[in-house]
Amino acid sequence: MNALRRGKRATLWVGVVLVGFVVLVALVSLVWLPYPLDDTSGGRLSAPSPEHLLGTDRLGRDLLSQLMVGARIALVVGTGSVIIATIIGAAIGIIAAFAVSWIDDTISAFLDVAIAFPVLLTAMLIVALQPPSLGSAIVAIGLAMSAVVARITRILAQGVVGSQYVTAARTSGTRTLGIVRRHVIPNIAPTLAVTLALQFGAAVLAEASLSYLGLGAPPPNASWGRLLQEAQGTVQIAPMGAIAPGIALLVLVLGVNFVADGLREVADPTRTRRRAK
Repeated sequence: MNALRRGKRATLWVGVVLVGFVVLVALVSLVWLPYPLDDTSGGRLSAPSPEHLLGTDRLGRDLLSQLMVGARIALVVGTGSVIIATIIGAAIGIIAAFAVSWIDDTISAFLDVAIAFPVLLTAMLIVALQPPSLGSAIVAIGLAMSAVVARITRILAQGVVGSQYVTAARTSGTRTLGIVRRHVIPNIAPTLAVTLALQFGAAVLAEASLSYLGLGAPPPNASWGRLLQEAQGTVQIAPMGAIAPGIALLVLVLGVNFVADGLREVADPTRTRRRAK
């Protein structure tokens, strides 16, 4: 059991380091870049060199500079999408948990239909209704993920609503908003945080996919997905153009998943005891 706990802690810290590295790169990009994004003086498809550590793209722009800006975009998209999904999804889930039976059933059926559609497909349909932009991508992904958050919130909140201490609170005259604030949110927050961490990684991948398809942040936004799309035609000549953003995506998503796995252990430490038996 102790070995399992140490393993989970190690996984959590590895995730924190990976995500922290991406966050650090994004913060540095706000104040310093090796080259401006519109600088095309590096020569087309140059190999990695002391002047351009990761080489240049087909227009002669420094790849490292674009990758650093891409880290900022990935974090903004992930954070913004999760915030939108949390606000909408948590509200719907809590309403369903407190609602009468037929309203709960109706909301549950609606969520089943919404979850049946993949996040990327739903986001594509939403983005198609307006011109591609970073803001529309964030809103689309957040709306697409809100159904998953709502479903998890509903299940967790129903467990709290049915508890004896909530019944006692109702008997004492505590209003619904007071029960939500004092009992529901504090009790579901740790487990819900795991879901939100996983949704963060899903949002990053969804934005990269949208940008790859030309539906995400338009130029000059250096999204990792757009970098992959631009590099697909020259991957045999300059493979670093595809390798670098691919590794960046892997590092961030893997780090977020490691953090989520560690948070899952913190939220439910009995998992370790059950596995050890």
